[in-house]
Amino acid sequence: MKIIAFYLPQFHEIPENNKWWGEGFTEWTNTRKANPLFNGHYQPREPLGDNYYNLLDNNVKKWQVDLAKEYGVYGFCFYHYWFKDGKKLLEKPIEQYLENKKLDLPFCLCWANESWNRTWDGSEKIILMPQANGKVEEWEEHFNYLLPFFKDERYIKIEDKPIFIIYRPEIIPSINNMLDYWQKLAKKNGLKGICFAYQSHSFHMLKNKDDSRFELAIEYEPFYSWFQYNIRKKTSKSIKEKTVFLISRRIPNLIKNIKNKINIIMDLKLGQKIKFRFKANYINKYSTVVNQSVTNIPLSNKSIPGVFTDWDNTARKANNSTLFIGSTPERFKEYLSAQIKRSKEVYNKDMVFVNAWNEWAEGAHLEPDKKHGYEYLEAVKEALADNGYFVDSKD
Repeated sequence: MKIIAFYLPQFHEIPENNKWWGEGFTEWTNTRKANPLFNGHYQPREPLGDNYYNLLDNNVKKWQVDLAKEYGVYGFCFYHYWFKDGKKLLEKPIEQYLENKKLDLPFCLCWANESWNRTWDGSEKIILMPQANGKVEEWEEHFNYLLPFFKDERYIKIEDKPIFIIYRPEIIPSINNMLDYWQKLAKKNGLKGICFAYQSHSFHMLKNKDDSRFELAIEYEPFYSWFQYNIRKKTSKSIKEKTVFLISRRIPNLIKNIKNKINIIMDLKLGQKIKFRFKANYINKYSTVVNQSVTNIPLSNKSIPGVFTDWDNTARKANNSTLFIGSTPERFKEYLSAQIKRSKEVYNKDMVFVNAWNEWAEGAHLEPDKKHGYEYLEAVKEALADNGYFVDSKD
Protein backbone atom coordinates (compact mmCIF):
# COMPACT_ATOMS: atom_id res chain seq x y z
CA MET A 1 0.00 0.00 0.00
CA LYS A 2 1.48 3.34 -1.08
CA ILE A 3 0.99 6.31 1.24
CA ILE A 4 1.75 9.39 -0.88
CA ALA A 5 1.92 12.78 0.84
CA PHE A 6 1.37 16.12 -0.90
CA TYR A 7 4.46 18.28 -0.43
CA LEU A 8 4.71 22.08 -0.51
CA PRO A 9 8.06 23.55 -1.67
CA GLN A 10 7.48 27.14 -0.43
CA PHE A 11 10.03 27.00 2.40
CA HIS A 12 12.75 29.07 0.79
CA GLU A 13 13.03 32.61 -0.46
CA ILE A 14 12.36 33.59 -4.05
CA PRO A 15 12.63 37.11 -5.53
CA GLU A 16 8.95 37.22 -6.43
CA ASN A 17 7.73 36.48 -2.89
CA ASN A 18 10.21 38.98 -1.46
CA LYS A 19 8.75 41.60 -3.80
CA TRP A 20 5.10 40.74 -3.15
CA TRP A 21 5.15 39.93 0.56
CA GLY A 22 8.34 41.44 1.97
CA GLU A 23 12.00 40.52 2.28
CA GLY A 24 12.64 37.04 3.64
CA PHE A 25 9.14 35.69 2.97
CA THR A 26 8.62 31.91 3.07
CA GLU A 27 5.75 29.70 4.23
CA TRP A 28 7.20 30.03 7.73
CA THR A 29 6.40 33.74 7.66
CA ASN A 30 2.68 33.01 7.60
CA THR A 31 3.00 30.14 10.06
CA ARG A 32 4.81 32.21 12.68
CA LYS A 33 2.40 35.14 12.62
CA ALA A 34 -0.78 33.11 13.22
CA ASN A 35 -2.78 33.91 16.35
CA PRO A 36 -5.45 31.86 18.13
CA LEU A 37 -8.99 33.04 17.34
CA PHE A 38 -10.70 31.47 20.34
CA ASN A 39 -9.86 29.70 23.59
CA GLY A 40 -8.13 26.41 22.94
CA HIS A 41 -7.41 27.22 19.28
CA TYR A 42 -4.14 25.50 18.31
CA GLN A 43 -2.21 28.37 16.77
CA PRO A 44 0.51 29.06 15.87
CA ARG A 45 1.73 25.67 14.62
CA GLU A 46 5.36 25.31 15.65
CA PRO A 47 7.76 22.69 14.25
CA LEU A 48 9.47 20.45 16.76
CA GLY A 49 12.83 21.83 17.85
CA ASP A 50 12.08 25.14 16.08
CA ASN A 51 13.00 23.43 12.83
CA TYR A 52 12.14 26.34 10.53
CA TYR A 53 14.09 24.79 7.70
CA ASN A 54 15.23 26.09 4.33
CA LEU A 55 14.37 23.66 1.54
CA LEU A 56 17.37 24.73 -0.53
CA ASP A 57 19.46 22.79 1.99
CA ASN A 58 19.77 19.22 0.75
CA ASN A 59 20.35 18.06 4.32
CA VAL A 60 16.78 19.10 5.07
CA LYS A 61 15.44 17.06 2.17
CA LYS A 62 17.55 14.09 3.29
CA TRP A 63 16.05 14.41 6.78
CA GLN A 64 12.55 14.46 5.27
CA VAL A 65 13.24 11.42 3.10
CA ASP A 66 14.69 9.42 5.99
CA LEU A 67 11.76 10.41 8.21
CA ALA A 68 9.19 9.42 5.61
CA LYS A 69 10.85 6.05 5.03
CA GLU A 70 11.11 5.33 8.75
CA TYR A 71 7.36 5.76 9.27
CA GLY A 72 6.10 4.11 6.10
CA VAL A 73 5.36 7.07 3.81
CA TYR A 74 5.91 5.66 0.33
CA GLY A 75 6.51 8.91 -1.53
CA PHE A 76 6.06 12.63 -1.94
CA CYS A 77 3.81 14.41 -4.44
CA PHE A 78 5.55 17.74 -5.03
CA TYR A 79 3.51 20.75 -6.04
CA HIS A 80 4.80 22.11 -9.34
CA TYR A 81 4.25 25.74 -10.41
CA TRP A 82 4.29 26.57 -14.10
CA PHE A 83 2.80 29.80 -15.42
CA LYS A 84 2.31 31.81 -18.58
CA ASP A 85 5.25 31.92 -21.00
CA GLY A 86 7.03 29.12 -19.15
CA LYS A 87 7.56 31.05 -15.91
CA LYS A 88 8.39 28.73 -13.00
CA LEU A 89 8.19 29.41 -9.27
CA LEU A 90 9.47 27.41 -6.28
CA GLU A 91 11.15 24.96 -8.64
CA LYS A 92 14.60 24.79 -7.02
CA PRO A 93 13.89 22.20 -4.28
CA ILE A 94 12.31 19.84 -6.81
CA GLU A 95 15.13 20.31 -9.28
CA GLN A 96 17.63 19.62 -6.51
CA TYR A 97 15.69 16.51 -5.61
CA LEU A 98 15.91 15.30 -9.21
CA GLU A 99 19.66 15.83 -9.31
CA ASN A 100 20.43 14.23 -5.94
CA LYS A 101 20.01 10.46 -6.30
CA LYS A 102 20.73 10.01 -2.59
CA LEU A 103 17.21 11.29 -1.99
CA ASP A 104 15.84 7.84 -2.69
CA LEU A 105 12.15 8.26 -1.92
CA PRO A 106 9.68 7.84 -4.81
CA PHE A 107 7.99 11.03 -5.98
CA CYS A 108 5.55 12.48 -8.48
CA LEU A 109 4.38 15.96 -9.46
CA CYS A 110 1.10 17.84 -9.11
CA TRP A 111 0.68 20.92 -11.28
CA ALA A 112 -0.91 23.59 -9.07
CA ASN A 113 -2.30 25.31 -12.14
CA GLU A 114 -4.06 28.33 -10.64
CA SER A 115 -2.95 31.92 -11.10
CA TRP A 116 -1.38 33.48 -8.02
CA ASN A 117 -3.49 36.28 -6.54
CA ARG A 118 -3.13 38.49 -3.48
CA THR A 119 -5.49 36.27 -1.51
CA TRP A 120 -3.60 36.55 1.75
CA ASP A 121 -4.30 40.28 2.12
CA GLY A 122 -7.83 40.18 0.72
CA SER A 123 -7.08 41.56 -2.75
CA GLU A 124 -8.22 38.51 -4.65
CA LYS A 125 -8.71 40.35 -7.95
CA ILE A 126 -5.05 41.37 -8.17
CA ILE A 127 -3.19 38.75 -10.21
CA LEU A 128 0.47 38.35 -9.33
CA MET A 129 1.33 35.52 -11.72
CA PRO A 130 -1.10 34.56 -14.50
CA GLN A 131 -1.55 31.02 -15.75
CA ALA A 132 -0.82 29.98 -19.33
CA ASN A 133 -3.71 30.18 -21.80
CA GLY A 134 -2.59 27.17 -23.76
CA LYS A 135 -0.54 27.29 -26.94
CA VAL A 136 1.16 24.31 -28.57
CA GLU A 137 4.57 25.92 -28.11
CA GLU A 138 3.92 26.34 -24.38
CA TRP A 139 2.66 22.78 -24.09
CA GLU A 140 5.86 21.47 -25.66
CA GLU A 141 8.10 23.66 -23.51
CA HIS A 142 6.28 22.49 -20.39
CA PHE A 143 6.50 18.83 -21.40
CA ASN A 144 10.22 19.11 -22.14
CA TYR A 145 10.76 20.52 -18.66
CA LEU A 146 8.85 17.62 -17.11
CA LEU A 147 10.47 14.88 -19.18
CA PRO A 148 13.62 14.39 -17.03
CA PHE A 149 11.37 13.95 -13.98
CA PHE A 150 9.18 11.42 -15.80
CA LYS A 151 12.24 9.42 -16.83
CA ASP A 152 13.77 9.34 -13.36
CA GLU A 153 13.80 5.85 -11.83
CA ARG A 154 12.30 7.20 -8.59
CA TYR A 155 9.27 8.70 -10.33
CA ILE A 156 5.99 7.01 -9.33
CA LYS A 157 4.44 5.13 -12.24
CA ILE A 158 1.40 2.99 -12.98
CA GLU A 159 1.88 0.30 -15.62
CA ASP A 160 5.21 1.96 -16.40
CA LYS A 161 3.55 5.33 -17.07
CA PRO A 162 4.51 8.33 -14.88
CA ILE A 163 1.65 9.79 -12.84
CA PHE A 164 1.09 13.49 -13.46
CA ILE A 165 -1.59 15.21 -11.40
CA ILE A 166 -3.40 18.40 -12.41
CA TYR A 167 -5.05 20.35 -9.64
CA ARG A 168 -7.81 22.07 -11.65
CA PRO A 169 -8.25 20.68 -15.19
CA GLU A 170 -11.48 22.63 -15.70
CA ILE A 171 -9.66 25.98 -15.94
CA ILE A 172 -7.25 24.89 -18.70
CA PRO A 173 -8.47 25.84 -22.19
CA SER A 174 -8.21 22.98 -24.69
CA ILE A 175 -7.27 20.58 -21.91
CA ASN A 176 -7.96 17.49 -24.01
CA ASN A 177 -5.84 18.75 -26.90
CA MET A 178 -2.98 19.49 -24.52
CA LEU A 179 -3.10 16.07 -22.87
CA ASP A 180 -3.35 14.32 -26.24
CA TYR A 181 -0.29 16.24 -27.40
CA TRP A 182 1.62 15.30 -24.27
CA GLN A 183 0.76 11.63 -24.78
CA LYS A 184 2.15 11.90 -28.30
CA LEU A 185 5.35 13.55 -27.04
CA ALA A 186 5.70 10.98 -24.25
CA LYS A 187 5.66 8.07 -26.67
CA LYS A 188 7.97 9.91 -29.03
CA ASN A 189 10.45 10.22 -26.14
CA GLY A 190 10.42 6.56 -25.18
CA LEU A 191 7.68 6.49 -22.55
CA LYS A 192 4.65 4.21 -22.69
CA GLY A 193 2.51 7.26 -22.08
CA ILE A 194 1.48 9.39 -19.09
CA CYS A 195 -1.01 8.43 -16.40
CA PHE A 196 -2.96 11.67 -15.94
CA ALA A 197 -4.80 12.26 -12.66
CA TYR A 198 -6.86 15.15 -11.35
CA GLN A 199 -7.10 16.42 -7.79
CA SER A 200 -9.70 19.18 -7.60
CA HIS A 201 -13.02 18.62 -5.88
CA SER A 202 -14.41 21.25 -8.28
CA PHE A 203 -13.72 19.04 -11.29
CA HIS A 204 -15.22 16.04 -9.48
CA MET A 205 -18.47 17.96 -9.09
CA LEU A 206 -18.88 19.15 -12.68
CA LYS A 207 -21.94 17.51 -14.22
CA ASN A 208 -20.70 17.64 -17.81
CA LYS A 209 -16.99 17.10 -17.25
CA ASP A 210 -14.97 15.17 -19.78
CA ASP A 211 -12.39 13.18 -17.84
CA SER A 212 -11.74 10.72 -20.65
CA ARG A 213 -8.02 11.60 -20.74
CA PHE A 214 -7.60 10.92 -17.03
CA GLU A 215 -6.92 7.50 -15.54
CA LEU A 216 -7.09 8.57 -11.88
CA ALA A 217 -9.28 10.89 -9.79
CA ILE A 218 -7.87 11.74 -6.36
CA GLU A 219 -10.32 12.52 -3.58
CA TYR A 220 -8.50 15.55 -2.23
CA GLU A 221 -9.39 15.91 1.45
CA PRO A 222 -10.93 17.55 3.38
CA PHE A 223 -12.78 19.37 0.60
CA TYR A 224 -13.86 16.43 -1.51
CA SER A 225 -15.77 14.87 1.38
CA TRP A 226 -16.89 18.23 2.76
CA PHE A 227 -18.66 18.93 -0.54
CA GLN A 228 -20.09 15.42 -0.59
CA TYR A 229 -21.36 15.91 2.94
CA ASN A 230 -23.02 19.24 2.09
CA ILE A 231 -24.63 17.77 -1.01
CA ARG A 232 -26.05 14.93 1.03
CA LYS A 233 -27.14 17.31 3.77
CA LYS A 234 -28.94 19.65 1.39
CA THR A 235 -30.81 16.86 -0.37
CA SER A 236 -32.10 15.52 2.95
CA LYS A 237 -33.39 18.82 4.33
CA SER A 238 -36.86 20.33 4.25
CA ILE A 239 -37.40 23.54 2.26
CA LYS A 240 -37.17 25.62 5.44
CA GLU A 241 -34.02 23.86 6.59
CA LYS A 242 -32.47 24.22 3.14
CA THR A 243 -33.12 27.96 3.17
CA VAL A 244 -31.52 28.39 6.59
CA PHE A 245 -28.59 26.21 5.54
CA LEU A 246 -27.95 28.14 2.31
CA ILE A 247 -28.17 31.50 4.06
CA SER A 248 -25.78 30.35 6.80
CA ARG A 249 -23.23 29.32 4.14
CA ARG A 250 -23.66 32.36 1.88
CA ILE A 251 -23.62 35.21 4.39
CA PRO A 252 -19.92 34.74 5.32
CA ASN A 253 -19.03 34.63 1.62
CA LEU A 254 -21.10 37.76 0.96
CA ILE A 255 -19.36 39.60 3.81
CA LYS A 256 -15.99 38.45 2.55
CA ASN A 257 -16.70 39.63 -1.00
CA ILE A 258 -17.93 43.03 0.19
CA LYS A 259 -14.88 43.42 2.38
CA ASN A 260 -12.51 42.53 -0.45
CA LYS A 261 -14.16 44.99 -2.85
CA ILE A 262 -13.97 47.79 -0.26
CA ASN A 263 -10.31 47.00 0.36
CA ILE A 264 -9.48 47.11 -3.35
CA ILE A 265 -11.37 50.41 -3.87
CA MET A 266 -9.62 51.97 -0.88
CA ASP A 267 -6.24 50.78 -2.12
CA LEU A 268 -6.81 52.30 -5.56
CA LYS A 269 -8.44 55.60 -4.50
CA LEU A 270 -6.57 56.40 -1.31
CA GLY A 271 -3.29 54.63 -1.92
CA GLN A 272 -3.46 52.99 1.48
CA LYS A 273 -4.78 49.80 2.90
CA ILE A 274 -7.86 49.95 5.11
CA LYS A 275 -8.77 46.61 6.60
CA PHE A 276 -12.33 45.78 7.62
CA ARG A 277 -12.31 42.90 10.07
CA PHE A 278 -15.31 40.60 9.97
CA LYS A 279 -15.14 37.30 11.81
CA ALA A 280 -16.41 34.90 9.18
CA ASN A 281 -14.68 31.68 10.07
CA TYR A 282 -15.90 28.37 8.77
CA ILE A 283 -15.53 26.14 11.81
CA ASN A 284 -16.38 22.51 11.18
CA LYS A 285 -15.79 19.18 12.89
CA TYR A 286 -12.95 16.91 11.79
CA SER A 287 -15.16 13.93 12.59
CA THR A 288 -17.89 15.15 10.18
CA VAL A 289 -15.54 14.99 7.21
CA VAL A 290 -13.93 11.75 8.35
CA ASN A 291 -17.31 10.04 8.72
CA GLN A 292 -18.23 11.16 5.21
CA SER A 293 -14.84 10.20 3.79
CA VAL A 294 -14.92 6.61 5.05
CA THR A 295 -18.42 6.08 3.61
CA ASN A 296 -17.88 7.67 0.19
CA ILE A 297 -18.89 5.55 -2.76
CA PRO A 298 -16.27 5.91 -5.52
CA LEU A 299 -17.64 8.02 -8.38
CA SER A 300 -15.88 5.74 -10.86
CA ASN A 301 -13.17 3.12 -11.12
CA LYS A 302 -10.72 6.01 -11.45
CA SER A 303 -11.22 7.17 -7.86
CA ILE A 304 -8.42 7.05 -5.28
CA PRO A 305 -9.18 7.73 -1.60
CA GLY A 306 -7.51 10.50 0.35
CA VAL A 307 -7.07 11.52 3.98
CA PHE A 308 -6.07 14.72 5.75
CA THR A 309 -4.15 15.06 8.97
CA ASP A 310 -5.88 18.29 9.99
CA TRP A 311 -6.95 21.59 8.42
CA ASP A 312 -6.69 25.13 9.74
CA ASN A 313 -5.55 27.89 7.39
CA THR A 314 -5.65 30.68 10.00
CA ALA A 315 -1.98 31.37 9.24
CA ARG A 316 -2.98 32.37 5.70
CA LYS A 317 -6.52 33.66 6.06
CA ALA A 318 -6.71 34.99 9.64
CA ASN A 319 -10.36 35.87 10.38
CA ASN A 320 -11.52 34.36 7.09
CA SER A 321 -10.01 30.99 7.82
CA THR A 322 -11.53 27.53 7.49
CA LEU A 323 -11.05 25.11 10.38
CA PHE A 324 -11.88 21.46 10.87
CA ILE A 325 -11.44 21.06 14.59
CA GLY A 326 -11.00 17.87 16.57
CA SER A 327 -8.16 16.05 14.84
CA THR A 328 -5.86 13.96 17.03
CA PRO A 329 -3.19 11.43 16.11
CA GLU A 330 -5.48 8.65 17.37
CA ARG A 331 -8.42 9.77 15.21
CA PHE A 332 -6.13 10.21 12.22
CA LYS A 333 -4.78 6.68 12.69
CA GLU A 334 -8.30 5.22 12.68
CA TYR A 335 -9.18 7.29 9.63
CA LEU A 336 -6.08 6.31 7.67
CA SER A 337 -6.45 2.65 8.65
CA ALA A 338 -10.01 2.64 7.32
CA GLN A 339 -8.97 4.29 4.06
CA ILE A 340 -6.09 1.84 3.58
CA LYS A 341 -8.55 -1.02 3.87
CA ARG A 342 -11.10 0.69 1.61
CA SER A 343 -8.45 1.51 -0.99
CA LYS A 344 -7.94 -2.20 -1.50
CA GLU A 345 -11.45 -3.53 -0.95
CA VAL A 346 -13.69 -0.72 -2.28
CA TYR A 347 -11.54 1.25 -4.72
CA ASN A 348 -9.40 -1.64 -5.99
CA LYS A 349 -6.31 0.54 -5.65
CA ASP A 350 -3.00 0.30 -3.81
CA MET A 351 -2.53 3.93 -2.76
CA VAL A 352 -3.89 6.64 -0.47
CA PHE A 353 -3.02 10.34 -0.86
CA VAL A 354 -2.39 12.30 2.35
CA ASN A 355 -2.88 16.03 2.77
CA ALA A 356 -0.13 16.75 3.65
CA TRP A 357 3.54 16.32 4.46
CA ASN A 358 4.27 19.97 5.26
CA GLU A 359 1.33 22.33 4.69
CA TRP A 360 2.15 24.19 7.90
CA ALA A 361 0.19 27.34 7.10
CA GLU A 362 -2.89 25.20 6.44
CA GLY A 363 -2.47 23.11 9.58
CA ALA A 364 -2.01 19.92 7.55
CA HIS A 365 1.35 18.30 8.25
CA LEU A 366 2.86 14.95 9.09
CA GLU A 367 6.13 16.59 10.06
CA PRO A 368 6.61 16.69 13.85
CA ASP A 369 5.44 19.71 15.83
CA LYS A 370 5.77 20.87 19.42
CA LYS A 371 2.30 19.72 20.44
CA HIS A 372 2.23 16.18 19.07
CA GLY A 373 5.86 15.38 18.33
CA TYR A 374 6.04 12.40 15.95
CA GLU A 375 2.57 11.08 16.77
CA TYR A 376 1.01 11.70 13.33
CA LEU A 377 3.91 9.86 11.72
CA GLU A 378 3.50 7.08 14.27
CA ALA A 379 -0.16 6.95 13.25
CA VAL A 380 0.87 6.27 9.64
CA LYS A 381 3.18 3.48 10.74
CA GLU A 382 0.55 1.90 12.99
CA ALA A 383 -2.25 2.19 10.40
CA LEU A 384 -0.07 0.39 7.86
CA ALA A 385 0.93 -2.24 10.40
CA ASP A 386 -2.68 -2.86 11.44
CA ASN A 387 -3.47 -3.68 7.81
CA GLY A 388 -0.37 -5.81 7.30
CA TYR A 389 1.43 -3.32 5.04
CA PHE A 390 4.20 -1.78 7.13
CA VAL A 391 7.70 -2.72 6.05
CA ASP A 392 10.53 -1.45 8.26
CA SER A 393 12.89 0.58 6.07
CA LYS A 394 15.80 -0.59 8.19
CA ASP A 395 15.27 -4.25 7.29
